[in-house]
Amino acid sequence: MNNLELTHAPVAKAAMLIRKPAREVFEAFIDPAITTRFWFTKSTGRLEPGQHVTWTWEMYDVSVDVEVREIETNKRIVIEWGNYGEMTTVEWLFTPYENDKTYVTIKNYGFKGDGDKVVKDALDSTGGFTWVLAGLKALLERNLELNVIVDAFPKGLELA
Repeated sequence: MNNLELTHAPVAKAAMLIRKPAREVFEAFIDPAITTRFWFTKSTGRLEPGQHVTWTWEMYDVSVDVEVREIETNKRIVIEWGNYGEMTTVEWLFTPYENDKTYVTIKNYGFKGDGDKVVKDALDSTGGFTWVLAGLKALLERNLELNVIVDAFPKGLELA
């Protein structure tokens, strides 16, 4: 393999049009009563500036610490999340589009480790946030809970 040298740190990015107003889409990420219907299964609270919460995925027995850095109502959310000194930054942008639609962009950056690990983590994050947006879209537009996060890694299934 040729020398694969990184010249820029990888940034995970996922984006999708949601056919609902920005206030509804924004609230879906702020209010755990909504978020638990398409992403994690438990939260210790709403996202508020300066707030520390814990998100849990009970089916995987995984929790993550979340520090809320910035919130611009209906426009932007910035958090740091992770565990054991492996915190990264996640930023949501909510861009109004046409009448009552929102283009959501999620970026995750600040991955740590060697080049292979950073690239793997960015790719995994891109895929994960794509599933999150698909689940959100189905919930808000059709009131369907797709369980895409639950079904991403079924227990007992060995994958290559």
